[in-house]
Amino acid sequence: MVMMSAAVVLVVPSTSTPISCTVVSSSSINSPAAAAAITISSSSSSSSSSCFSSSSFKHPRLHHYISSSSSYSTTFPSSAATTASSSSSSSPHKSSQPTALKYRRPAVILPGLGNNSGDYEKLKLILEEVYGVPTVVAKVSRLDWLRNAAGLLDPNYWRGTLRPRPVLDWYLKRADEAVREAQLLLAHQAGGSNESSTVSLIGHSAGGWLARIYMEEFGTSNISLLLTLGSPLLPPPKGLPGVVDQTRGLLEYVQSHCAQAVYTPDLKYVCIAGRYIQGARFFTNSNVDSNSTVPLRNDQAMSEVAATNNMNKSTSVATTTRARIVGQGYKQVCGQADVWGDGVVPEVSAHLEGALNITLDGVYHSPVGSDDSLNPWYGSPAVVEKWIPHLLS
Repeated sequence: MVMMSAAVVLVVPSTSTPISCTVVSSSSINSPAAAAAITISSSSSSSSSSCFSSSSFKHPRLHHYISSSSSYSTTFPSSAATTASSSSSSSPHKSSQPTALKYRRPAVILPGLGNNSGDYEKLKLILEEVYGVPTVVAKVSRLDWLRNAAGLLDPNYWRGTLRPRPVLDWYLKRADEAVREAQLLLAHQAGGSNESSTVSLIGHSAGGWLARIYMEEFGTSNISLLLTLGSPLLPPPKGLPGVVDQTRGLLEYVQSHCAQAVYTPDLKYVCIAGRYIQGARFFTNSNVDSNSTVPLRNDQAMSEVAATNNMNKSTSVATTTRARIVGQGYKQVCGQADVWGDGVVPEVSAHLEGALNITLDGVYHSPVGSDDSLNPWYGSPAVVEKWIPHLLS
């Protein structure tokens, strides 16, 4: 059953169990990107939901926290509420196994800053062998990133007004080569048919905003989906002490010159953020301790990670120190240290207005240093299961 209003879409599973919804003040919610939050939980005996609203929020999007099967948050773009709710009502609760289609739209993985193509080989195998999605990883080596040092010779670098070209020409070329290769895969599996020629872009970390530049430069006629994984999509606020734009103006360029995110039948933006650890301010007393990470227990499936994260009540000095270090990284990205994120990118920076925005608890930023069971990243099997429906639709 789907209940709809002008600004809110609530998907309620069909059940005979009563569902209650309590609206309370939400002064504690400090994310300017959300207008309302809904937490849904259910068991064999009862189902309940709590709705949080705040009159201070003006954006009509919806944060949708689902804890009945996983720790999962979705922000629906108001312009596509019906489409998004229809998609989320069938996923992630239903099986994501491949259906009997003639062929699947291929995917192109765009590596993040400092990563190489090999870091995504396991994700590529998961997409191909488990879900039947032909996948190409853009060819990038770690040494390739040294090409960006050419930007140091550009006066705009020092002014913080750097532009993508020519410093990023090499990456855009690799991305285009990967898209062309994916289109050849599509033609091959379709028996040479041109029935469909679009691909899905999967941008991890910086690969997400680099994908937006690619789409602006090369067009979107052959792109059906941009799915970002822990991407810093917004420039940091200006004028804050101790905050320096690490992209030296590139994110400002993306925000000013690239097309806005949309969620339409022809082109969809799906932005996924992780809530792995909460940062802390460095030089002030902080209540952040070991409870500020969202761990994954050995005996616990990914879908069972507790959003409240109260499994460990002990205080850890090491974790507090880690939170402060992580917080300094968050501050450089979004201007605030004591926020949640995936250990590198704050949640608030990984979402875009107009996109279908999703937050997953317990998800670490990078494949490097991750562990599929204890420390899963966006490309771990149990996490892929959460976002794969967007590639299969």
